[in-house]
Amino acid sequence: MQFTEGSFYHIYNRGNDKQTVFFQERNYHFFLQKVEKYIAPNADLLAWCLMPNHFHFLVKANAASAKIIKEKPIPINALTEGIRLLLSSYAKAIQKQESITGNLFQQKTKFKCVDVYLSTAFHYIHQNPLRSNLVDRLEDWPWSSLPEYLGKGATQLCKRETAYQYIDINWQRLLEESYLVIPPNFQSKIL
Repeated sequence: MQFTEGSFYHIYNRGNDKQTVFFQERNYHFFLQKVEKYIAPNADLLAWCLMPNHFHFLVKANAASAKIIKEKPIPINALTEGIRLLLSSYAKAIQKQESITGNLFQQKTKFKCVDVYLSTAFHYIHQNPLRSNLVDRLEDWPWSSLPEYLGKGATQLCKRETAYQYIDINWQRLLEESYLVIPPNFQSKIL
C-alpha cells in the first residue's frame, strides 16, 4: 500500500469468507489495543468502526505513514507494516481462542484515497452498524469512534483536532448530520 503524506484514506478488511472476526466483547477491546499500538503511531486516526466480521479506519497519512521501514524484498512503509502487525497478531490470538486455523482476514486489506469525499467517508464509517441492522440508533454502537466525538466514548484513539481541522462537518450538530446523510430508505428506521 502506498500512502502520500497529507492525504486521507479509508482502510478496511473483513473476515475470510465473510466470517466473524470478533467473537466476544473482549475481542473488540483487544483489537483496539492493537490499533493503539500499531496504527496510531503510524497515521492520524480520524474514525474507526469495528463490526462483527469487518473493520473500517479513516486515517490521515503523516510523515510516519509513508516512511519506508523495510527495503527488501519490496519497500514497505510504516503504516502498511503496522496494518500487517495488527492483523497478524490479532489473528494469532483469535486462532488460539477459537481453536481455528487458516486465515482470519482476507488476504488484501483494501484502501482508498478519500481526499475529495472526506466527510462522506467519515459518516459512512459510523453508519455501518445502523446499515447492518445491529442498532436502531447510530450512537448505540459502542465499537466505533462516534461515541468519542460525542463525548461518551471509553476509548480516545482519534486525533480529533485533526478531524476538526479537515473534515467539513458542523461538529456541534455531528449526530444530526450523521443521520441526514443516510439514504432515504434508512430514515424510517430512525424516526
